[in-house]
Amino acid sequence: MAKKYFFIAMAVIIMAIFGLTGCVNVADSEKKDIIVVGFSQVGSESSWRVANSESMKKALCEEEGFELIFDDAKQKQENQYKAIRNFIQQQVDYIVLAPITENGWDDVLKEAKQAGIPVIIVDRQVDVSDDSLYINWVGSDFLQEGKMATEWLEGELEERGRENDEINILHVRGTNGATAQIFRTKGLQDAVDEHINWNIVSVLDGEYTEALAYEVTKEYLEKIQDTGETIDVIYSENDNMTFGVLKALDEAGIEYGGEDGIIIISFDAVRSSLERCLVGDINLCVECNPLHGPRVANLIRSIEAGNTPSKRSYVSDTYFSYDSITHEVIDERAY
Repeated sequence: MAKKYFFIAMAVIIMAIFGLTGCVNVADSEKKDIIVVGFSQVGSESSWRVANSESMKKALCEEEGFELIFDDAKQKQENQYKAIRNFIQQQVDYIVLAPITENGWDDVLKEAKQAGIPVIIVDRQVDVSDDSLYINWVGSDFLQEGKMATEWLEGELEERGRENDEINILHVRGTNGATAQIFRTKGLQDAVDEHINWNIVSVLDGEYTEALAYEVTKEYLEKIQDTGETIDVIYSENDNMTFGVLKALDEAGIEYGGEDGIIIISFDAVRSSLERCLVGDINLCVECNPLHGPRVANLIRSIEAGNTPSKRSYVSDTYFSYDSITHEVIDERAY
C-alpha cells in the first residue's frame, strides 16, 4: 500500500515538473517574440519633443510586440553616450537615437555595430565617417521647410507691395549643430543671398527653449530701442522659441503678426502655435511632424521580415498661414 502511494506521489511530482517546464517554455517563447528597443531621446525641451516621445512610447509598446527602454538625455550628449552603452549591455534588439547634434557619434555607434545591434536615427541626423553605422534615418526635410518659409515670405512681401523694400530679419536660432538648425538656417541664408534687400540684422541663440528665447530677445530689444533699428520679420526655428519671442515683444509694446505688425515665422506647427496663427499672432507655421513612432515600428517590422530599408525616410510636411488656417485644422491636430 505504501508503495502504491509512493508511486502516485512521484507521478504527481513528475507531472508538476513537466507542467512547470511547459509554462517556462511558453513564457520564454512569448518573450522571444517581443522586440526590445532602446530609445535615447534628446529631452523634453519643447512641445514638439514631448509629442515625439509620446508617439514612440505608444507605437513601441507591449501590445504592439515591443518592449521600449526609454532614456531622456536631458539635452546632454554625454548622457546619450551612456544610454547607448547601457542598451548594448542589455543586449537590446534595436537602438533608436534622436541625436542632440550631428557630430561625435562614430565611437559609440561603432560599439553598437560590433555588438550586432541595428541603429535607427530619428529627427536630427548624424555626421559619421561610415554610414553603415546606422541602418536608417527617419525625419523631416529641414532644408525644404526653410525653403517653404522663405518662399512664402517672398510672396507675402509682394502682396504687401514691399518686395523692393529693405527687409530686416531677426533670426532666432535653435541648438547650434542640430540638423534642424543647420538646414532651417541654410534655408534662410540662401534666400537672403538671393534677395539683396533682405538683411539678417542679428542671430540670437534660443536653444529651442521658450525661456532662453525670451531672455535673448528681450535683451536684444532693449539694446536697439534707442538706435532706431527696425525689425520687419522674425524667423524663429521652433514654436517654443517663438512663444518666448512673442512674450518679449508684448513686454516691449511692439506690434506683431497680422497684416501690419512684424511678420512672425515659426516652425513645428504644434497645436498651441496654430491657435496663435489663427488669431494672427503668428503669420506662418511651418509643419514638422513629430509622430515618428508608427514609422519606426513599421521600419523595424520590415527589417525583421528580411527587407533592406532605404537609408533615409522623409516625412511629408506642409505649412499654415494666418490668412488661410481654419478651426478644423487645429481640431484635427494630434499634438
